[in-house]
Amino acid sequence: MAQSSKFEGKLALVTGASKGIGAATAKALAAEGAQVILVARDVKALEAVEDEIHAAGGSATIAPLDLSEAESIARLSAAIAGRWDTLDYLVLNAAYLPHLTPVTQIDGKQFTQALMINVVATQALLASLDPMLKRAKQARIIGLTSSVGAEPRAYWSAYGSTKAAFENILSSYAQETEKLGDIKIAIVDPGATRTDMRARAYPGEDPQTVKPAEAVADRIVTLLMDDFPNQHRERVEK
Repeated sequence: MAQSSKFEGKLALVTGASKGIGAATAKALAAEGAQVILVARDVKALEAVEDEIHAAGGSATIAPLDLSEAESIARLSAAIAGRWDTLDYLVLNAAYLPHLTPVTQIDGKQFTQALMINVVATQALLASLDPMLKRAKQARIIGLTSSVGAEPRAYWSAYGSTKAAFENILSSYAQETEKLGDIKIAIVDPGATRTDMRARAYPGEDPQTVKPAEAVADRIVTLLMDDFPNQHRERVEK
């Protein structure tokens, strides 16, 4: 059996759920009784997370897809809507980090990939899942961001600009839906966290000096349990 039932009867979708913060969040939500849809490209990694959730008594379903393909998102939403009526929790965690370079040397292909996954896919997910979110009694959306989205940093412009757009889309959607039901959005900066993305950005850093992904997952679950005001923003320091 799942460890708890605080989210019993709730449906959650987590993007980037094959590893890192996404996988940790999916496991934490399932441990509280939620049915979790795991979204990512790596089928084997998704299956490993699903197996771990099932072994702990939780409930999960994998949805392997490439978020940079609009048709994949349309198929995902259609499949979910065909099985469930509402979506209670949407955790937008998936992100692509281009190489860190000066503005003048940004790789166009990588920049486009970052825009597709970090920005375009976010809008597509909100658009396709909007009816299910609006039918939920209390829909909650958590968007994982980065400090470079609000505070430009040298060599991080390709990634930072996509996160700035990501935040803008979420904040706009929060305002647009505020009076159309009980939908609330929180933008969470996980801060320095032990993930593969962090390791690529800071190859010389000792991973043991930063917090594990589980710390961010625990904070996300606590936010959902305690609830939060619409357009809530915070940074997870520990």
